[in-house]
Amino acid sequence: MSDFRQDFLRFALDCQVLKFGEFTTKAGRQSPYFFNAGLFNDGASALQLARFYAEAIIHSKIEFDMLFGPAYKGIILAAATAMMLAERGINVPFAYNRKEAKDHGEGGVLVGAPLAGRVLIIDDVISAGTSVRESVRLIEAAGATPAAVAIALDRMEKGTGEQSAVQEVEQQYGLPVAAIATLDDLFALLRAEESEALTAYLPALTAYRERYGVSAA
Repeated sequence: MSDFRQDFLRFALDCQVLKFGEFTTKAGRQSPYFFNAGLFNDGASALQLARFYAEAIIHSKIEFDMLFGPAYKGIILAAATAMMLAERGINVPFAYNRKEAKDHGEGGVLVGAPLAGRVLIIDDVISAGTSVRESVRLIEAAGATPAAVAIALDRMEKGTGEQSAVQEVEQQYGLPVAAIATLDDLFALLRAEESEALTAYLPALTAYRERYGVSAA
């Protein structure tokens, strides 16, 4: 497991973005863990999150010309990640969309740099793929090319069928998905932990993966 993945998961635990217990997912499943990227909600945590996105993007070796953040969570992710990439010597433009078209000023639903070239979509997670689908539509309508998707955590569990939501996006749109960390990385972290409070969740997490999990592509 790459250091940045382990560091990211520890960071998410420290911020209580990643929690263990009993949670009901959007799909109605009883999950032993919950990840809520919306809780990276202050300057320091958002800055550190963007550093991890930048690290994951660079590590993935995906080729892209600009970033796109789907409203609303993707807006801060795209802007902050662009800043952190610039800090690493990769200065690229970014854009995002509004939920509703603006009927005055510059108008339209797009804000920021014009969509052009190869566009990397940045979001927190992929659940039903709705956000990616809308982003792809906007990017292609502008004459640009969707290049890939970057997310924080890949839960590696079944979506509507036997594939994961991430695998469905990769197959449907032909887009590689780069995650800062995956469920496999979380297992690796827990197995390496010396804290009984954390390793105690391994049996429940294992049972959940056996029921809903998918293997990496």
